[in-house]
Amino acid sequence: MISDAVKILAPTVFSFFLGIAITPLVTHYLYKHKMWKKKVRSVATDGSEASMTKSFNAQNEIRTPRMGGIIVWFSASLTVLVFYLIAKFIGNGDLSKLNLLSRNQTWLPLFTLLFGAITGFVDDYFDITKSESQKEGLSSKKRLFLIFIMGLVGAWWFFFKLQVFSILIPFAGEIFLGPFIIPLFILVMFGIYAGGVIDGMDGLSGGVFSIIFSAYGLIAFYQNQIDLAAFSFVLVGAILAFLWFNVPPARFYLGETGSMALTVTLTVIAFLTEQVAVLPIIALPLVVSAASSSLQLLSKKYRGKKIFLVAPLHYHFQALGWPSYKVVMRYWIFSVIIATLGVVVALIG
Repeated sequence: MISDAVKILAPTVFSFFLGIAITPLVTHYLYKHKMWKKKVRSVATDGSEASMTKSFNAQNEIRTPRMGGIIVWFSASLTVLVFYLIAKFIGNGDLSKLNLLSRNQTWLPLFTLLFGAITGFVDDYFDITKSESQKEGLSSKKRLFLIFIMGLVGAWWFFFKLQVFSILIPFAGEIFLGPFIIPLFILVMFGIYAGGVIDGMDGLSGGVFSIIFSAYGLIAFYQNQIDLAAFSFVLVGAILAFLWFNVPPARFYLGETGSMALTVTLTVIAFLTEQVAVLPIIALPLVVSAASSSLQLLSKKYRGKKIFLVAPLHYHFQALGWPSYKVVMRYWIFSVIIATLGVVVALIG
């Protein structure tokens, strides 16, 4: 008999080993074609010189490939497809339960995962293959426009297809938003996407994202959204396969193809579980990364001085003298504790 737990755990394990299996091929391609930046970023977002950031990223940016996120989204998507085919063409009886594709739970997160991955891949490709005179990848305006389109499609699906008109606030109950759910969805997607700046330090993004998606997988399981829980943990398995090769010294980084895919998908899962209100808790490391970068930029523009030695915040700790591995492991520990708190609030609120 295939239980709900087996339906979740079997694809998770498959996704992990699939990611491990395809990594040599991805690695060979990335290194053969030198899929890394050809020069270190030396200018901050506001146009000022980023000398400290340049010193931190000198080796990471020019000798470590981007696009490692391919392992995550390809492994996760292929796992979903494989288990769908098993259930449809091989499955009889219990095996038919292995399908985790469902219209109301996993269609939208799978769509956003793939759309975000392809968009991010294009950005990575242009960024890596640009000539010295060209700007980096897609412009910020183009990236934000594509995020807006993804957010608009997702919001439309929630409002018109899934009939979602309210959000749940822990300990306060549901708050009716009506059509205002659409701009809220788009704003949340923008905010979480901004947290993708957490990528770039060996082992950091993989550990944090795996913890966040595990938390939402547990919430979905508690809500009996088994397909969504399985999908969340499939992502965890794929992220852990990426992390296996991303720990120091990192063989590659997520790149936009990974961080964009994961952040936009996280937004969708948060809304599907009706636990978007606890997203700032569970995903606090992403929120802090995005907020520290924004605060740094605003402070330099309007106050003429910096708040942090370097932004995002994890580089500030490195600038204080913490070894990068200490920053990463403490982020992991903090992520586990804060995600656990978020799950508790979601379950009892």
